[in-house]
Amino acid sequence: MEAADGRTLGGDGGVGGDIEGELAAHHDVVTAITHSILAEPSTRHLKATYLPTREAVHELTELIRELVFPGFFTRRGITPENLGVHVSELVARVRLLAEQQIRAVLRYVMDIDTSQADCPDSEDCDRRARECAARFIEAIPDVRRMLALDVRAAFDGDPAAHHPDETIFCYPGVDAIFTHRVAHVLHAMKVPLLPRIMQEMAHSRTGIDIHPGAHIGESFFIDHGGGVVIGETTVIGAGVRIYQGVTLGAKSFELDQRGRIKRTGAKRHPTIGDRVTIYAGAVILGGDTEVGRDCIVGGSVFVTSSIPPGHMARQKQPELVLRSVASREEQSEMVGGG
Repeated sequence: MEAADGRTLGGDGGVGGDIEGELAAHHDVVTAITHSILAEPSTRHLKATYLPTREAVHELTELIRELVFPGFFTRRGITPENLGVHVSELVARVRLLAEQQIRAVLRYVMDIDTSQADCPDSEDCDRRARECAARFIEAIPDVRRMLALDVRAAFDGDPAAHHPDETIFCYPGVDAIFTHRVAHVLHAMKVPLLPRIMQEMAHSRTGIDIHPGAHIGESFFIDHGGGVVIGETTVIGAGVRIYQGVTLGAKSFELDQRGRIKRTGAKRHPTIGDRVTIYAGAVILGGDTEVGRDCIVGGSVFVTSSIPPGHMARQKQPELVLRSVASREEQSEMVGGG
């Protein structure tokens, strides 16, 4: 006798036997996964404290984007007459979400490592979250001012842009610096984890990796942008322009006796002066490396020592070798065609 799906009913090979086998296999898999979770504490969080959520962080970032660039994203039809109502609604939502997510990360740190926690108990975490959310809202006007200068720098620095609006809608560099300006405010208030989540989500969108701790001056422009890396202790002056593939990184890391990286807070990344241009693929390393104001760093240059103001750093011109190109028939014969 056969079941509707063609399997034989009864006997050792019947449907009952198949189900028992599937249940046993399911139980074995569940047991193995459970044991692996319990055995590896670095990939689990089973305590009561709630974590920040990527969905809420994304929503928070997009609400701030609306405040910074009203009329560009999400809501249309904003006029001078209804702008106050619109801003009031957004500020209330940003403040609530910011407070919730800041509270989550403060309690998270308190839960996993009390020695690193800035608040000794849940009540103090709640108080600090309210204070940080209020200060965060107060910082938005200055963030908007800085980003207006960044947008102008992007438009002025790229002849392919036909209007500043194009840089806001389209340019990954503007998206990356928007997120950095926001995340840097939280980082400066010593809010843990949250600014890194924001920045790494931007990294995924844009291919540009800026640590929220980096200090970046006004009128900053990243052209094209893919592969740019800016380390935590980098300091960048005003009016700086960099291109794709630039790395502002560390020379090396100090290790302890067990070979683990020391987290000393020392300056590991370079300082870039005002009005510096750094072309594609350049690598500038070291906390004691300074590129002076009005310098130009050429493409693919590797820099590990300081450059005085007003200088250009470039690689020696490589030798160019020319030879005639074989005809299509000759090329085909070279690779065995014909």
